[in-house]
Amino acid sequence: MSPTPSDATPPSSSHSPRPHRRLLWLALLGLLVAGAVGWQRWQSPSGTDAAVAQRRGGAERGPQTVTAATARRGELKVYLTALGTVTPSETVTVKSRVDGQLMRVHFSEGQQVKAGQLLAEIDPRPFQAALAQAEGQLLRDSAQLKNAEIDLARYQSLLAENSIARQQVDTQAALVQQYRGTVKLDQGVVDNARLQLSYSRITAPLAGRVGLRRVDAGNMITANDANGLVVITQTQPSHVLFALPEAQLAAVMKPYLAGRPLAVEAWDRSGKLLAQGKLETLDNQMDSATGTVKLKARFANGDDALFPNQFVNVKLLTEVRRDAVLIPEAALQRGKDGPFVYLIQPDNRIALRPVVPGPADAGQLAVEQGLSAGERVALDGLDRLRAGSQVKPRAPGAAGSDDQAGGGKRHGKRAASAPAALGPAAQGQAQ
Repeated sequence: MSPTPSDATPPSSSHSPRPHRRLLWLALLGLLVAGAVGWQRWQSPSGTDAAVAQRRGGAERGPQTVTAATARRGELKVYLTALGTVTPSETVTVKSRVDGQLMRVHFSEGQQVKAGQLLAEIDPRPFQAALAQAEGQLLRDSAQLKNAEIDLARYQSLLAENSIARQQVDTQAALVQQYRGTVKLDQGVVDNARLQLSYSRITAPLAGRVGLRRVDAGNMITANDANGLVVITQTQPSHVLFALPEAQLAAVMKPYLAGRPLAVEAWDRSGKLLAQGKLETLDNQMDSATGTVKLKARFANGDDALFPNQFVNVKLLTEVRRDAVLIPEAALQRGKDGPFVYLIQPDNRIALRPVVPGPADAGQLAVEQGLSAGERVALDGLDRLRAGSQVKPRAPGAAGSDDQAGGGKRHGKRAASAPAALGPAAQGQAQ
């Protein structure tokens, strides 16, 4: 029997809905991506809009605020600087001149001593015994000399009476001379024994500060020991040795040969003035290896501010320029055409002015050519200045700057929350 249409099995539909679901999911995912991209483009301005906004911000900001300094006439001290070493006026290693046992030490380490002050004592008994022996020998020979002189006087009186031969008188005279030589030799031995005894008391050969003790009491010491007992350095006055290049020698030699004293200052590495002194002398030849010449300055050093072998920064005053045109050293710029300054013209526009700089000291620079007293120069924001730029000058130390003004415009909420930290221009924009 053939099946009827109603009894026929319907076709399978298990594979037909799946492709439709996949397409639906892909369509939803594409819509999400397109929405995200659109949202991002709507939130951020285009490159053209950003450039326009930047140009508008620059136009709204207006002239750049710069610190202006006015060139003035004043006095400038010309210094030569160098690195120097403090050296004491005299240094002595105290040594014993005799052998013996060190009995007592009469100084403290680091003590200031005077010339001739007792420092140490060596056992004097061996030297006292040697002195006693020499003095006894001298007494004995002196007695023999005196007896020979009495006999010579007697023989001479007998010779006058022709009672004895002249040969006997001459022999006695020679004996007297022999005893005199012996006595003189004994006297030398006595003096040497006294000298050795005096060496048992070691005294300071000069005034100064003693260093660390190198030998303790009770030790045996020998004459001229290499280490010695202690080192004494004379720090009052002290000297500072430093070197200058040959290019700067002429600036020193002219006033030095004229007999004009040159002031010298010693500074530590932190910028503290330690002492003031005078140039004492300079070497008689130049070091060919380094092209420098050594100089020596003398300092009273009454407060011991200078310590032996200390490194100091030396400033040698060679000249005082009066009525010089002075500007802050920060205003000087250097370009491919040489040094120049950013000149602020009367209409507050910038001009590049070539100048010939001179010496500088304490942040002030002497301008030898190119600038006159009363003209204004820019000190800050120089990397953004160009010839013809319009600027808004302000006095040195005044609050606010161009960067602060721009920051106040870009971050208005932050500027409004803390207006005291901004300049007047920025506060106005924040409001």
